[in-house]
Amino acid sequence: MKNLKFILVLVLLTLGFSSCSSDNDDNILVINPLEEYNLISKIEDNGHHIELYAENQDFIIGYNEIMIRIKDEVTGEYFSNPTISWIPMMHMMNMKHSAPKSNLSIMKENNTISKGFLVFQMASNSEEFWDITFNYKIDGKEYVTTQVIDVKAPKDKRQQVTSFLGNDETKYVLAMVSPKTPEVTINDFKAVLFKMEDMMTFSVVKDFKVGIDPRMPGMGNHSSPNNKDLTYDETTKCYIGKLSLTMTGYWKINMTLFNEVGELIKGEALTEEQESSSLYFELEF
Repeated sequence: MKNLKFILVLVLLTLGFSSCSSDNDDNILVINPLEEYNLISKIEDNGHHIELYAENQDFIIGYNEIMIRIKDEVTGEYFSNPTISWIPMMHMMNMKHSAPKSNLSIMKENNTISKGFLVFQMASNSEEFWDITFNYKIDGKEYVTTQVIDVKAPKDKRQQVTSFLGNDETKYVLAMVSPKTPEVTINDFKAVLFKMEDMMTFSVVKDFKVGIDPRMPGMGNHSSPNNKDLTYDETTKCYIGKLSLTMTGYWKINMTLFNEVGELIKGEALTEEQESSSLYFELEF
């Protein structure tokens, strides 16, 4: 009799576990790989939803890292390994121009996500606007769509991108990539540099050097030790160095740009008379 009761208990326990397992299977948690980012734009066209994600809450002047997913409007499924290209365009009162950009590449961690960056030189306003045209291919079929976007100035109003004419009569765009959250330490310092070939074409500049001299104008214009000038890194296509910040507050990152043979292209070295450079970034934290 005891054995029979024991068998009945085992049967009931087995049924209970089976029921729980079935319930869990019906409620599988779908993880959004971009839930830590902000959805800053969504385009609904061609039977698709093109979603644009970023760390920022808006498109901003300067460097914008963007992640893109394309979803089928009917099934709700995201397409794997889409082929995508993009063209940003500023429509001004009397002219239009593009902006520096990277190619879009599929992320190794998730083949439904394409990643790249755009560098906006100016903000949108009531009469001038940016848009992005996407050309993409899914299952052998080509599509195109264009979306107007709103590019805003950074909330702190600090300069982290600069467009300028160099001493070689060439137009350049230099944009800070990091540090995104500066700290009182020696920070990894990264920037991208582009040459303006024409109003629609920007090419990556290689093998230049960006000298840096960070100063605190409000604190006697003092500098900091252990900075490292930015040099070109072929792997990342960025200029990489070290930025030493010794205290919180407002910093002006004075810069000098030299070409591959050491000729000064833009900026000035600081002296007692020359307290700042015409080429600079700003940080405040």
